[in-house]
Amino acid sequence: MSSKAEAHLKPWCPFCGMDVGRPTEGVQRKMREFPMGICECGAVYVGDATGHNLGAAMVECLVNACNEQWDLAWELVPEEDYLTGTIDNYDEVTHQVVVKRNLDGRAVRGVLYFVRLHQEASELIKRIGQKQEALRPEQGGVEVAQRVAVALGSEPTRDPKRARRRADKQVVKQLAQLVDIDALVDLYLDDSKTLRYLQRLLYEPDPAARYRIAWIIGQVCGRIATREPGSVADLLHRLFEACSDSAASSWGMVETIGAIIGARPDIYGAFTRHLFNFMGDPGTREAALWGLGEIAASRPDLIRNTPFYSLFPMLTHSDPMMRGLTLRLLGRIKAKEAGLQIMALQNDETPVTICEQGAFNTTTVAALSVQATQNIHKEDSNGE
Repeated sequence: MSSKAEAHLKPWCPFCGMDVGRPTEGVQRKMREFPMGICECGAVYVGDATGHNLGAAMVECLVNACNEQWDLAWELVPEEDYLTGTIDNYDEVTHQVVVKRNLDGRAVRGVLYFVRLHQEASELIKRIGQKQEALRPEQGGVEVAQRVAVALGSEPTRDPKRARRRADKQVVKQLAQLVDIDALVDLYLDDSKTLRYLQRLLYEPDPAARYRIAWIIGQVCGRIATREPGSVADLLHRLFEACSDSAASSWGMVETIGAIIGARPDIYGAFTRHLFNFMGDPGTREAALWGLGEIAASRPDLIRNTPFYSLFPMLTHSDPMMRGLTLRLLGRIKAKEAGLQIMALQNDETPVTICEQGAFNTTTVAALSVQATQNIHKEDSNGE
């Protein structure tokens, strides 16, 4: 008979004692990703397979429990607003708690981290969620995202007996130059190295070429994500890591992040707030504004859930491209809060060229100001 120290136990909730299921990956991908589950008692839990990322796991678990309300999560006080608990020695492979911390010669160091909100905090978060759901149709958020998802549909299954092609740099480059999204998606489904070859095309000194490639990658990933969202999430992680590496060039990567999120905000929308990290660097500021504008076109509510008001000073920036991209963004989210500042630019005839749908449109700051003002007041005129 096995001793208690050798026992393998089913994971349980530290609050109610009930067995809990295996934590799973969420449908919506995030910057830091831990598999998550929900107990019958309402507790939320995440799994850290190594036990070395407990701080990040704690943050993600609390934010999940708060229905992705980051600002509210930081306001909650431990013990007063929520309880925490952990189950150590968790093995995610077998979904067991291994008291001995060793299973068949393999070290077991995983941790399940639990958060359970008190009733008052839980009800507050529920009311905030209901209020946001009521506001979202006005902002065009969920409805637009649903239309995007329906329009993309699920990528059709290819014939398993087909002759598979191998991707190479030249073929990928030629297809990108032709903007042949269908062929690039087909090639990826034959050979996943296609995405890496596309990423290499970003190392291009011409900014216009980088914007075009970024948009193409976004379109390809938007379709791939209907079948393999994990592969696209891995690419996003690589892009963020490369942008954070001071020894590496971030050419085109910030733009690509925005293009991917904009193509599938229903899956990758949680990455949106991390684009604001690039607003402080003059070298990536323009790319971040363009990427945020791409997201705003399909899910304006994702931008409005961030501290977007920090972008208002960009309306008076000395660079006309910054002013133009900010107008494009604020118009798409219908930022009435900046209405007067936006209208003040209607006499600014400085020309700017912006990438839209892979093509380049030359306009003026004044025209973008007029368009943004029209978007902001569109509902008011419709209601009259």
